[in-house]
Amino acid sequence: MEMEIITYLFGFIIIFNIALGFSIIFLEHKDASSAWAWLMVLLFIPILGFFLYLIFGKPLSNRKIFTWDTKSKLGVKKAVQAQMRDLEEDRFQFKDERLAEYKDLYYLHLRNDDAILTMGNQVEIFTDGNDKFNALIKDLEKAKNHIHLLYYIIRHDELGQRLADILIKKANEGVEVRLLYDDMGSRRLSRKYIRRLRNSGALVESFFPPKIPKINLKINYRNHRKLAIVDGKVGYIGGFNIGDEYLGESKKFGYWRDTHLKITGDAVLNMQTRFILDWNQASRKDILYEDRFYSAEPKGNVGVQIVSSGPESDWEQIKNGYIKMIMSAKERVYIQTPYFIPDESLRDALRIASLSGVEVNIMIPNKPDHPFVYWATLSHIGDMLNAGARVFIYQKGFMHAKTIVIDGKVASVGTANIDVRSFRLNFEVNAFLYDFGLARRLVDAFHEDVRHSTQMTKKLYERRSLGIRFKESISRLLSPVL
Repeated sequence: MEMEIITYLFGFIIIFNIALGFSIIFLEHKDASSAWAWLMVLLFIPILGFFLYLIFGKPLSNRKIFTWDTKSKLGVKKAVQAQMRDLEEDRFQFKDERLAEYKDLYYLHLRNDDAILTMGNQVEIFTDGNDKFNALIKDLEKAKNHIHLLYYIIRHDELGQRLADILIKKANEGVEVRLLYDDMGSRRLSRKYIRRLRNSGALVESFFPPKIPKINLKINYRNHRKLAIVDGKVGYIGGFNIGDEYLGESKKFGYWRDTHLKITGDAVLNMQTRFILDWNQASRKDILYEDRFYSAEPKGNVGVQIVSSGPESDWEQIKNGYIKMIMSAKERVYIQTPYFIPDESLRDALRIASLSGVEVNIMIPNKPDHPFVYWATLSHIGDMLNAGARVFIYQKGFMHAKTIVIDGKVASVGTANIDVRSFRLNFEVNAFLYDFGLARRLVDAFHEDVRHSTQMTKKLYERRSLGIRFKESISRLLSPVL
């Protein structure tokens, strides 16, 4: 009798796995590598694999995530079409004619993401958390009309409290304060923190919250963006979240090396649109279009496109931008990323660049914040070394910057890592930058970081232990679902 029960149970598990596998392959239209990875999980851990799939692999609903009416009201589509025609007919006026060679990249983002190219911006680069947050809080203190903040992680620690204090102060002064955080990234944020902000009149919302408080199984499809907009005139974008660890005060990570931008100029209009779309998805109190949210004016000469990507789109906008940049490189590529798990298309672009004589420089951290991701990163680093790329391991602390620079001419700084999660599973936003001087400052920052790094060579890489090789192999197989 017991054997019959076991036989029936075993048969049920097999049928159930086949049915789920059928769903993954034929109904959900997953990427082939991702589909194979999930089939392996179901094969080797049949029961647990099902629950892991529910948490990590279940696709995003086909329902509309964002209400795009805002773009219509703002005339974004009309402006995009006009700018595309100007580029097609060679009527677009570049402030620096040397940047005309990147017309195809501008056009890609216009067509792929409605990312309007703005040419009147000033951009300040921050590589240290203390500098970034001191500047941000100083701008928050100057706010007269509204403050819009979106962060993946907000900690209830000293920095988080410092932020809350200034937000409460401004809300009490009559400034409209809106704070949007990701419910999974900020899962440790206390209700007391949120209640204190709301009691001051600040509006606080979470992105994709669970139906049962504090039990969020939606590991994927998180809002990984970091945006701060003050009075519609000043915007911040980049890799720093809000917490003491981002000031270098974590014993585990030590100094935190990241890259963040302060933008003043007409690109802030596009950052504001991104925030409004995200806010209106999460809140029942939609932000309606008003001119006061769009008061930025041209200031400076830096060209900027604000490019977003996410699982609600059929296009991987930021990844496509990375590939286009890499394929345009003639001399050098500089990449800084905490996770280096490129898909086949990006990996091929880097290989081809390196094999064709372009100097490819990649910098990664010397320690993991997610072990499987770290071992997968090391496995892909081996591919790059074989293609002739130069790889640097940052030793001063934790490298969290998401930066790409091409030939000291164009660059991208934002929230997107080089991995499947950023390209397909999370909501991200990057600033693509068109300015020789700014790109060279980012190259200088890379070279300064080289002083605090060790170079990984093929000889050193081949000396790694059997245990590390095993971890790399397992992690690489799982990388499409990490």
